[in-house]
Amino acid sequence: MASTSAEYIQHHLQNLTFGKLPEGYERYDGSVMQETAWTFAKSGSEAADMGFMAFHVDTLGWSILMGVIFLGLFRMVARKMNPDAPSGLQNLVEMSVEFVQNMVKDTFHGRSPVIAPLALTIFVWILLMNSLKWVPVDYIPQLATLFGVHVLGMEPHQVYFKIVPTADPNGTFGLSIGVFFLIIFYSIKIKGAGGFAKELSFTPFNHWLAIPFNLFLEILGLLTKPLSLALRLFGNMYAGEVVFILIALLPFYLQWILNVPWAIFHILVIPLQAFIFMVLTIVYLSAAHEDH
Repeated sequence: MASTSAEYIQHHLQNLTFGKLPEGYERYDGSVMQETAWTFAKSGSEAADMGFMAFHVDTLGWSILMGVIFLGLFRMVARKMNPDAPSGLQNLVEMSVEFVQNMVKDTFHGRSPVIAPLALTIFVWILLMNSLKWVPVDYIPQLATLFGVHVLGMEPHQVYFKIVPTADPNGTFGLSIGVFFLIIFYSIKIKGAGGFAKELSFTPFNHWLAIPFNLFLEILGLLTKPLSLALRLFGNMYAGEVVFILIALLPFYLQWILNVPWAIFHILVIPLQAFIFMVLTIVYLSAAHEDH
């Protein structure tokens, strides 16, 4: 797929992108688009030229798959629950639910039937997406390459595929923007539009002369919430992915020496990042439910 180490790293960090290219566009292989059409990018530059409306197919696909696995497992356990002789999977699910429930009770100070299920969904879903990092970096991309070559007729170096959705900022920003909309929704629902505007205008300084300064601080603080959520998760997952890719470039015996400790270290990092995202979501929504 790549002739040099730099090309190997760039190839593994590029998403499978589906977007629109205009008529007359000269593609990576030298061909020219005869008409405007939606297609898969064959290089990083093509993916960039597709612009904002392009889709990262691998991020979307693996995110949906992990969501389906989460819903399927929990539904199966709920249907087959046996309080007298619980299975190992049932114990694991019950521990997860109880853990999140206790966290919500300790952190969330309002009353809402949505927060606990939302927190559970965020924690388990992000945990499953992060866990894809334990899959060796070449296994799934090689399968994707075989599919692209034999089914889509692409060249091996033109097939890009990343399997960790949280190592893509589009995936983490999608999650954090959803949380941001919930913050705005509950802030207006609990406090009213006027109450929310008043809170922004008269916090932290309760004087009309300080309204411009208060608005600047409060709106800036509001916008940094989804930014911090997304970048914290993305930064940790992306950095870990880069290290795994660098290890894969080493001789085989060194790969085992370094890969195993790094994977074991991620036993802590992967659930920790899911936990942090969940806790911050609960804290932000708790603040949105406070009616001053």
